[in-house]
Amino acid sequence: LPFELKSYLELVELTGRCMRADKRGAISPINSPILDRLNIAPENWQKLTTQFTKVFHGAVGRPQKLDNYCASLEIKRRANYTQCEKLLA
Repeated sequence: LPFELKSYLELVELTGRCMRADKRGAISPINSPILDRLNIAPENWQKLTTQFTKVFHGAVGRPQKLDNYCASLEIKRRANYTQCEKLLA
């Protein structure tokens, strides 16, 4: 993800507070300028961070990158494509 360490740490802290509503300092679903820059909706980020292994199996990335990856390996079936479009596009 293209951002500075300070921004990354802020995102990790906010994400942790969203995931553990029973902890002191918990916050409602994340809304961060970092997610705006990455063009990822807050609810999609929360799903990505809490259900990643349930949502994805295999390669994951923005749809264009996934297309490039599959083409380079000559893979015809693009697993996770719909979820990648929905959550990462």
